[in-house]
Amino acid sequence: MPEEKKYLNIGDWSSQDQPREKLLAHGRKSLSDAELIAILIGSGTRNESAVDLSKKILASVDNELVKLARLEVGDLTKFNGIGNAKAISIVAALELGRRRKGTDKQVRSKITSSKDAYLALLPKMQDLNIEEF
Repeated sequence: MPEEKKYLNIGDWSSQDQPREKLLAHGRKSLSDAELIAILIGSGTRNESAVDLSKKILASVDNELVKLARLEVGDLTKFNGIGNAKAISIVAALELGRRRKGTDKQVRSKITSSKDAYLALLPKMQDLNIEEF
């Protein structure tokens, strides 16, 4: 007897539920964080889809993208189905997001308070595991 699947492959889902197709049809804002990460990793494992694997990764960081951005490649490869290539894709995408956020303000502002200093340094320091100065 053939072994029964424990889950549906993303390819078996309705096209309106598949992350890539959903992005094309409805735009990037229509996707959940797990669906966006699933697009980055591309595939799951024999027993779970890329979306399910992404949900597991997000759950490990309390569904907080700030915590996810602090993970290193080695932290991500501890998940079954995440090798170096997939972990590097996640880390690189989050780093691009961090860099983009740091370039939003092209105007140099004068630092006159601790709050000004905080806002100026936040993009460079927010994802560090330890404080640097």
